[in-house]
Amino acid sequence: MKQNTLDLYTDYLSVTFEYATATGLSQLLDGDLSHDQVTRALSHELCTSKDLWLQVKPTIRQVESDEGCLVFDDTLIEKPWMDENELICWHYDPSKGRNVKGINRLNCLYHVNDTSIPVAFELVRKPIEFCDIKNRKQQRLSEVTKNELMRNMLNTAVRNALKFKGVLFDTWFSSTENMTPIKLTLEKDFVGALKTNRLVARSEEDKAQGGFTRIDQLDWSEPEVKLGWLKGMSFPVRLVRQVFTNKDGSTGIRYLACSDWEADWDTITTTYQKRWPVEVFHKSLKSNAATSKSPARRTISQANHVFASIVAVFKLEKLKMTTHLNHFSLKAKLYVNAIHAAYDELKMLRAA
Repeated sequence: MKQNTLDLYTDYLSVTFEYATATGLSQLLDGDLSHDQVTRALSHELCTSKDLWLQVKPTIRQVESDEGCLVFDDTLIEKPWMDENELICWHYDPSKGRNVKGINRLNCLYHVNDTSIPVAFELVRKPIEFCDIKNRKQQRLSEVTKNELMRNMLNTAVRNALKFKGVLFDTWFSSTENMTPIKLTLEKDFVGALKTNRLVARSEEDKAQGGFTRIDQLDWSEPEVKLGWLKGMSFPVRLVRQVFTNKDGSTGIRYLACSDWEADWDTITTTYQKRWPVEVFHKSLKSNAATSKSPARRTISQANHVFASIVAVFKLEKLKMTTHLNHFSLKAKLYVNAIHAAYDELKMLRAA
């Protein structure tokens, strides 16, 4: 997608409050860009994570720091009424505990100080179709796992010479295959959430003898840090249990593993809190950049729309850096000004 067209489309995504369509952008520009031109731009060439890096690189170089961190998380863009294809298909949604039809996107967010910038993304594709023997239903399968995509994105960030200290992720990405290369190959640290049934040995002797215990069955007190060897890992990690209160007043328990052998309880839990901006990023994509509001049916058009919505949120983040207003305040400001413009137009029509 040409830069001028991308700029127009991403700005359109930031200001629209309805579905994002080629016709809508054409009308916004008073026909200076036709419906067909917008459609062709969205379907001409696939925009990838490399294109995103080229968009954000100048800003990244201005704000990056050795204290920065990479945050990995995935999210689902629901598309319940659209035709199924390798991009729009069924994915398991852990927040709902069931499969959901839509686009599954893996994001890599760079967080430093009060700034969060998307530096990479991947869309989970399932091109392999097969029939499940048990239920005799047609299903789809991806050629690569999300964990493999994560490792590829992480290696790309290193090749791009991005400065960062650690990597943050939830239970989905807390596998041995992910944590081991972060510590031993890339020589970075991580803080990741663990499932309650994760097995841990309290000493090298227990590890050698197979003496593993579920992490939720250890004797915990807070704040306390335990040294342990997760099953399948060759090096120890610092383990903590964190009890927290949800918005509804219920209590939750989180288990964290940290590869920094000198980190204390406060450092580990505070560092993991830096993962929260990725949740805000997901919400901003949905509320402020119309990521789920494209009626396009071609796979490449849908993928490019998602790419453009990420760029749109990045541009909002740049505005946040200069105006000190968050994405939602910026969107509210646009909404109020739009109402004022509509009201002024109404008064002019009545006076005519």
